[in-house]
Amino acid sequence: MPSSTTDLIKGKLDVAEVLRGYITLMPAGKNFKARCPFHNEKTPSFIVSPDRQTWHCFGCGLGGDIFTFVMKHENLEFGEALRLLAEKAGVELRTQNPAEYRYTGLLYDLNEAAKRFYLKSFAAAPIAKKYLADRGLLEETIATFEIGWAPNEPEGLSMALLHGGAAPQDLVQAGLSIKTERGLMLDRFRGRIMFPIHNHLGKVVGFTGRILPQLDTGTLGKYINSPETPIFQKSRLIYGFWKSKDGIRDEKAAFLVEGQMDFLMSWQSGVRNAIASSGTALTADHLHTLRRLAQELILSFDNDAAGSDAAERAIDLAESNDFTVKVATIGVPGAAPGSIKDAADAVRADPESVKRAIASAVPAPEFYFRKYLPADLHELQSRSGLEKLRVILGKLHRMASPVERDFWMKELAKRTGIAERTLDEEAAKSDSAFAAPHGPEREDAAASSAVSRRELSRRERLCETLFAIGVARNNFDFMEDAEPYLPPSEKEIFRILRSGARKSDDPALDEIINLIILQAPEAADPAEIAAVKAELAKEYYKERRRVLSLAVRNAEARGDEKELAAALKELQELSAQAPDL
Repeated sequence: MPSSTTDLIKGKLDVAEVLRGYITLMPAGKNFKARCPFHNEKTPSFIVSPDRQTWHCFGCGLGGDIFTFVMKHENLEFGEALRLLAEKAGVELRTQNPAEYRYTGLLYDLNEAAKRFYLKSFAAAPIAKKYLADRGLLEETIATFEIGWAPNEPEGLSMALLHGGAAPQDLVQAGLSIKTERGLMLDRFRGRIMFPIHNHLGKVVGFTGRILPQLDTGTLGKYINSPETPIFQKSRLIYGFWKSKDGIRDEKAAFLVEGQMDFLMSWQSGVRNAIASSGTALTADHLHTLRRLAQELILSFDNDAAGSDAAERAIDLAESNDFTVKVATIGVPGAAPGSIKDAADAVRADPESVKRAIASAVPAPEFYFRKYLPADLHELQSRSGLEKLRVILGKLHRMASPVERDFWMKELAKRTGIAERTLDEEAAKSDSAFAAPHGPEREDAAASSAVSRRELSRRERLCETLFAIGVARNNFDFMEDAEPYLPPSEKEIFRILRSGARKSDDPALDEIINLIILQAPEAADPAEIAAVKAELAKEYYKERRRVLSLAVRNAEARGDEKELAAALKELQELSAQAPDL
């Protein structure tokens, strides 16, 4: 879309008026301030500038124009935000490719028509209703998520849509029909419970079909999905997200399960921040979507080896995308062994089971300890035991937070009885398991090291916002009271900048310093600076409290009364220093 169109929209819409539709703005001189909608805060650090037609949060570092705000708040892609704001501004959009635009709209229409067909078929299908009732789904849940039924007929949907004026080739392209070598049009989905897959705006873009057990001959997949189309990409879509996004935003956490039934039963039990992947493994695109709303990911996969391995892959990917990850183990007291395989089974047996599992979810390192540490620690002396220990060391080595990594290394030393120094040496010898990339990959990693590092923690972003203000002023005296809250990773940068230098002997540090200099603002008023410093202190206390809470939990698990008393005492002192946390 040409830039003149976006400029026209921004010329017709005032940033403050647009944002007032989402948040409460308070006058602050020539600007406005508000509590940031993208992170929890009590002191407003979100500034709206009508002169610049921009917004910026000095707490979390986010900022931009009306397009970036709407994209983040509504979780929209740019094209969708453009259409929304164009309508608000009364600006007519002219797509560069009318044929392609029409075709995308046609795919939406065909999927919507298919959904209505499946819903009508479900209303007259006792066999489908019985299956879902036996699985524990209530009529309200079925209606909310528009679950339907594909009749066990070769061309029921195809004929209905063709008679409605659809073209055969469009049905094939939409993934609803299959054309045989003889030219016959056959339904892709037959004899299946139909789960519509909605995009984040609630439009149906595809389907998952679950064959009824009595119709399953073993030659067809239990579940099949719509094929990839211009509006349906499994690697980007999250089942249930269109309903759960508000709950995820409120909780700042997403509860990820494997399948549609796991999601539906979890939602039915009151878990409003649940989601499921759509017939594919967790992807970076899924996490990019979730990261706009959530800081924490809670995983619940099937209680078997495959589920455990899937959880491990998801943990590694999520932690590399700056999520705090926990693992929830689903279970029902008194249930027969092997009867509870997943969240759907658990909710059917006990509606409160998933909520309990979420409340008692353990951090990812604890999951690894339980999975890889042998019950008899003497096994660590064997080759297989040593390999398992190295797996854990590799996982800890890749943790984004140095504070959490240090805590869990100490915890591993306590669990194994192996000195922390020895574990560090073993980790160093196992570099091949988690070595840095070489060649072009290494060059790419180096080129983006500063940017990646800035995503490691919110404390670091806040620090570098203050550093940028100090660079602009060429004076860092205003940061004296904030210095105790700097994370170790920022103290060397602070020392260099405060000395008046703008370069070091470390190329990696120089990258970061250069970025700080580039983002130096023209000016920052005292209220903005105070807000950033307040957020920095809050993040320090939050991180320290998280570490102490972990220490309390683990001391209780080991029955170590001395360590428990010490951790509780420090936690109480911390609460007295920061009562608002």
